[in-house]
Amino acid sequence: METLLHDLLDEQLILVFAILLIGSFLGQLKLKGLSFGSAGVLLVAMIFGHFGYNVSPIVQNLGLSLFIVAIGLQAGPRFFRMIRSNGIIFCSISLCIVTSAVITTIIVAKTFDLEAALSIGLMTGALTSTPGLAAALQATNDSIASVGYGIGYPFGVLAIILFVQLLPRFSKVDLMKDLEASKNPIKDEHSPEVMSFKVTNPKLHRRTLKELAISKKDVVISRIIRNGHTMIALSDTPVLMGDNLVTVGEEDELKSFGTYVGQKVTTQLENPDNIQFKKITVEDESVIGKSMKELKLRKKYGATVTRIEREGLELKQHPTMRLLRGDVLTIVSTENRLKQVEKLFSRKNPAVTNVHIFSISITLLLGIIVGMLPIFIPGLGTIKLGIAGGPLFVALIVGHFGNIGPIHVRYYAPANHVIRELGLVLFLAGAGTTAGQGLVNVIQTEGVQLAVGGTIITLVPLFIGYLVAKKLFKLSIVHSLGSLCGGRTSTPALGALNQVVDSDDAVIAYAAAYPFSLIFVAISTQLMMFFL
Repeated sequence: METLLHDLLDEQLILVFAILLIGSFLGQLKLKGLSFGSAGVLLVAMIFGHFGYNVSPIVQNLGLSLFIVAIGLQAGPRFFRMIRSNGIIFCSISLCIVTSAVITTIIVAKTFDLEAALSIGLMTGALTSTPGLAAALQATNDSIASVGYGIGYPFGVLAIILFVQLLPRFSKVDLMKDLEASKNPIKDEHSPEVMSFKVTNPKLHRRTLKELAISKKDVVISRIIRNGHTMIALSDTPVLMGDNLVTVGEEDELKSFGTYVGQKVTTQLENPDNIQFKKITVEDESVIGKSMKELKLRKKYGATVTRIEREGLELKQHPTMRLLRGDVLTIVSTENRLKQVEKLFSRKNPAVTNVHIFSISITLLLGIIVGMLPIFIPGLGTIKLGIAGGPLFVALIVGHFGNIGPIHVRYYAPANHVIRELGLVLFLAGAGTTAGQGLVNVIQTEGVQLAVGGTIITLVPLFIGYLVAKKLFKLSIVHSLGSLCGGRTSTPALGALNQVVDSDDAVIAYAAAYPFSLIFVAISTQLMMFFL
């Protein structure tokens, strides 16, 4: 029986899927809401590796390439848009987190006399950065980095989850009030605001909204409040003296419009007349690329788009703006009409995928070639981006532009998720079996030092990152914790934070910091080789 099992596991496909089966099962087990997730595959693979089984390096590199490209394509649009706006804030937070982790790791490695590859792997585990592990393996060319990652990862996950859950409780601060009162890095000078104006200009009496030529002033009227009753603002709705117009636009444009209409007033924006707001995501192919003017939502559905959010940034609504997949529209109308509008923008055939083997292949090929190119750094030497950094760099650029010639590369989220997860588990299976061969020996000789060192490397960047976000950039607790989760590439921590506060701001801050951290970790793992 033992011989039969050994013969079966010598077959690569059986070995790979046995590891994925057991590892994914282990990763799904939860203890008080916590789970290993994809790291379960790594732990199981290390056990198989300890007993002499090895997944082919080709499988590992294929998985790594797919995983990194999927991340780059997903993060590309957000990454470059955030750079152009307030991305410097999230870039700085991620840089502080990674830099403090690097410095702490170097000090820990020197203090406990740890191997370079083991120390770098420990840091990537403490930061819960699987792409960082990939970069570490490429930089060190030593599988022992996976051992450090496997030891540092569980505590890294647990520490940040507890941090984001306990800090709001201990601070005894109303998170929503703090969010409103603090600086909001998601908004910039072009983010729309809401103002209400009372019509006192007699020239506007009984004129329709269309006749006011609102579109030329880049101001959107979302509602009209007349004698205490709220109405949806449609193109043919007449304006009467004394009406309160609820408008959305940039501050300067709103003030100019207010001077033309009458006077600014404070209005209670509650909706007693069945007027509702809803955020709807643009998904269907039939509406992508079309403008608000072409869709004629006011005329056909009696609905008004007041805001457009793209990649976490609020944009100024304009009738000629072309919609992109993933845009989030804030729409005002009645409940029944909002349901109709939602059907318009929802994907009609969710089973369809738009993944192109050509686009994935050329992105991978270009990325691997870029990763092989030597980069000279004065005073330090030459580094290469490798299989991890090269594809990530190329995928970020390709993802930003959205296409390679006529081939689109902005895949549907479910398709991109499958590529990312499949690549991740194949990579972890290969990295784990290689690392497992030296696992027991490392734990026996370096166990205490690794535990203490991993704890220090986890906690120091955790507190520094939060203090930089909260004290230096004056962010709210929600934005600070969200950017901390992104800076440490910890999706489980973001899930825990979402349970604490009901707001999209945490997700947006996470998404803004995440790609910066990916790049900084990938670069730092190579630079650390010059100091360890």
